[in-house]
This record gives sequence, structure tokens and C-alpha cells, in this order.
Amino acid sequence: MSNLDSYVKSSKPPPTPLATSQEIRDRGSTFVGNVFTATNPDEARKAIRHLKNVAHGSRPASHEIAAWRCMVLKPGKTGLGGPDDFEVVTGFDDDGEKYAGGRVLKVMQNESVIDAVVVVSRWFGGEMLGPARFDHIETCTREVCHTFRLKDDMATSIATLTSLDDILASLRAELASLASSKPGVDKDTSRDDTATIIVKKTGASYVALEESLDTAKAKRLITARENSIKSVKQALSHGYVDSRERVQPYENGPGGYTLDAFC
Repeated sequence: MSNLDSYVKSSKPPPTPLATSQEIRDRGSTFVGNVFTATNPDEARKAIRHLKNVAHGSRPASHEIAAWRCMVLKPGKTGLGGPDDFEVVTGFDDDGEKYAGGRVLKVMQNESVIDAVVVVSRWFGGEMLGPARFDHIETCTREVCHTFRLKDDMATSIATLTSLDDILASLRAELASLASSKPGVDKDTSRDDTATIIVKKTGASYVALEESLDTAKAKRLITARENSIKSVKQALSHGYVDSRERVQPYENGPGGYTLDAFC
């Protein structure tokens, strides 16, 4: 069975690049970098084979220069022993472009990229480029590594935000229940002259934030959620809701609720 047939018939989804660099063209040669997630060297090699035999099958590159860095368990370790149970395994493949794989690996190390494989594809244009080819290879690598880090940081931030949203929603529901139990508050309509209790869970969506890769904004949102949690906990510790306080749906959706007096 050919490599192409094996990929087509595989039940697993094919490797998908997390980022692709701009093309660099110089005297007929073209350079393009791609970065894939790879948690072990086998996954790295599968991504390299997929790019070479499938993605570039109809237009084979002259060289598929690759390097990988993966955090793996040390032999005989379970992971329960903490960071000392793990080690970073590295490797590279020049694919005929001598010394190029080591250049890719060095950039990955400088960019602190882990659990990834970078492949820089070169289509030779007929003219020797000399040392300039290494500059192009490193530029492509650096670009995709930068995007990889941004996406990795954003994924971590969104996971944190989602967790904080759940905590905040639970606390605000508890505060709303406390407020609605006070005399003078209509539990059915959750509305009277002294307090407004409207608790409606809405699904948090961070699609736009994820696509923007605005990690600074994500960190500001995390700080805002943490401050809100702290404020609501303080309100709960008081054991009452002042008549000026209102619990209403969180504007724009994420988190489900907002507490005007404490956020």
C-alpha cells in the first residue's frame, strides 16, 4: 500500500499544521515552514511523512528539513514523581540539506517550543544560494515558532478562563439564591424595589479571542475573572445582599452573570 493510500484509508485525522510561514523566494528557490503538534518523536515523523507524501505529493519539495522537541516520560517513570520524571527528546532531519536540520532545532530551542515538529520545505530553483539559504530556513522556523507559542499560550488562557467562568457562575448562583431568600424579594419574578435577581447561565464563547491571538487581552480577562470571584466570595462571606446590589446576566455572555455591586 502506498503512503498516500495509507493516509487516505486511515481512520485517524491527518496531521494539521498549526501555523504556516510566509513563502520566501530567492533566485528561483522557495522556502515555506510548517509547525505541527508532536508529543513524541513518532508523531513528529508521521507529520513529516504526511507533509512530504500527501500535502506535497503533487509537488514534491527538494528538501523537507525538520526538527522536533518533545517532552516525554523517562524510561521506567510514571510521571507521579514530578518534573524529574520527564525529559526533552530532540531530533532533526537534514533531508539532504546539510546542517539545515540543526539550524531549525536551534531556533526551536531559542523560542522554547516544546511538543512540536517544524518542517521547512525547500523547492530548489536551480541556483545555489550559499549561506543565504540558512537565513531563509531560520526565518521560516522563527515565524511558525512564534505563532505556535501564541496559540499555545492562548489555549492555556482559554482553558483557565473557562474554569474561572464555571467557578464564577457557581458563586453568583449561590449569591443569587441567598439574595432571593431575603424578605421582600419575589422568588418567582426575581424582581422588586430593593433587588433584582436574574440568573441565567449562558455559554461562554472565546472563538473570536482565540482567533485574534491577543494573549494580552486574555490575561486581562483572567485578572478580571479572578477579581470578580474574590468580590463575590467577599459578598457571600457577609451573608447578605444589600438593597443596592443586583445580580444580572453577564454582558456579552462569557461567565453567565454579572454582579453590579461587586464586579
